[in-house]
Amino acid sequence: MKHFALLLLVVAPFLGFSQTSDYTITSYKIEGVKAPNTHYIGEAWLNPILHADTDLDYNITKATFRANSTLDWHKHPTPQVLIIVEGEGYYQERGKEPIILKAGDVIKCDKGVEHWHTATKDSNVTYLAIYGGTEPTVWTEVLSQAYYDQVAEKLKG
Repeated sequence: MKHFALLLLVVAPFLGFSQTSDYTITSYKIEGVKAPNTHYIGEAWLNPILHADTDLDYNITKATFRANSTLDWHKHPTPQVLIIVEGEGYYQERGKEPIILKAGDVIKCDKGVEHWHTATKDSNVTYLAIYGGTEPTVWTEVLSQAYYDQVAEKLKG
């Protein structure tokens, strides 16, 4: 009985500080939903973490692409920042050479710049994409498997 009373005295003050459901909480740790194969070949999962609204003028989406996936050329009406969380991915802006991004890398793509980014041939990639507003991504050209394979061969090694 003494132990119970002591436990009650220690725990009781914390009962008033328990979390409530007054907050909207999302997690970047969940994989998200499998994306339809609309603008890529392979497998991808998307987790929309934050959406732009009247008070917040940017979105944050977690994307995971399986190895050997392609993502089509596209551009955004605002700058886009990619934060590579794990794995390795290819990144290329139109007119520039493709590069490999690795976990910990951060890259900014200016608004209106046509680009693509996805997993490497041998590695999955997970990144956080930060981009503005409510205007949709503009998809410009299909990235062929042949072109993707050329990039993989060029960057191999």
